[in-house]
Amino acid sequence: MDLAAALATHRLVAIVRGDDPDAALRTVLALAEEGIELIEVSLASPEALCVIERARQALGPDRPLGAGTVLTAEDARAAHRAGADFAVTPGLGDGVGAAQELGMPVLAGVLTPTEVIAARALGVAALKVFPIAQAGGAAYLKALRGPFPDAPFVPVGGIDEAAARACLVAGAIAVGVGSPLVGDAADGGSIAALRERARTFLAVAGEATR
Repeated sequence: MDLAAALATHRLVAIVRGDDPDAALRTVLALAEEGIELIEVSLASPEALCVIERARQALGPDRPLGAGTVLTAEDARAAHRAGADFAVTPGLGDGVGAAQELGMPVLAGVLTPTEVIAARALGVAALKVFPIAQAGGAAYLKALRGPFPDAPFVPVGGIDEAAARACLVAGAIAVGVGSPLVGDAADGGSIAALRERARTFLAVAGEATR
């Protein structure tokens, strides 16, 4: 898949992390039904690989599905076997190269200018600025874009509705949203409430594309 193009088109990545695998699967499917095209399942969740495999079967072969928290080469290989077609990493570990060797584009975690340069040298699809809230939010993103005006930045970490809007205005290609979107749905919480939050974030992403 062309991850950079998908990020530029959809402007939103949903990050699913939870302790209940069945609830996590329901969360993925509900997000997809609401129209969120880019969803990642964090490998930090229990039975995450099983969730990815079941989600792939339910969604079919053409819907983008990512594996998050890819740290090692084995993480990348296991995610690929489970059916993930893109990888998201918190940093520049061995999982980046392994995922690329398997044909999985990578949204690679960076924070500093040095890490941005290193990630771009690796040929990653896009740059996950993490954790953005702790680094200064949209103001930090704007500063980072000074030396890297064309870099495909995706801020992640503490992105609520207001932060999503601010980061997109500041030049993010997309935003990655976890708990402000997913809430407790992946732990067995309300799917109806999840759907409402999904519509809110989709509206923010839609504003950014106009």
